[in-house]
Amino acid sequence: QVQLVESGGGSVQAGGSLRLSCAGSGRAFSRYAMGWFRQAPGKERESVAAINWSGGGTYYAESVKGRFTISRDNAKNTVYLQMNSLKPEDTAVYYCAASPLTSDLLKALCDYWGQGTQVTVSS
Repeated sequence: QVQLVESGGGSVQAGGSLRLSCAGSGRAFSRYAMGWFRQAPGKERESVAAINWSGGGTYYAESVKGRFTISRDNAKNTVYLQMNSLKPEDTAVYYCAASPLTSDLLKALCDYWGQGTQVTVSS
């Protein structure tokens, strides 16, 4: 069993930065691929970034490449999403999720989800 709790969301002006954190409970955390998803009002949930269990492999949606960085610290059971050069279109609720396989994670076939944290970017 893994419980995920996101933090770090907030309001920022366009061009600003935020760092999201997702703290996981349980010793199995390091066995899971982790990902960040987001859902804006009236839109479908989309994958933003993913990282494999070791941190050696990462994936980014085209819309955030070069601006967002996903990382993890298995000793702290935490995954991060550093978001730079934020745009109004990045406004959404951001969720972290865990899956045993990166391939399933990218399909949003996740075993565990956090409760979400709001990110609002104003122009």
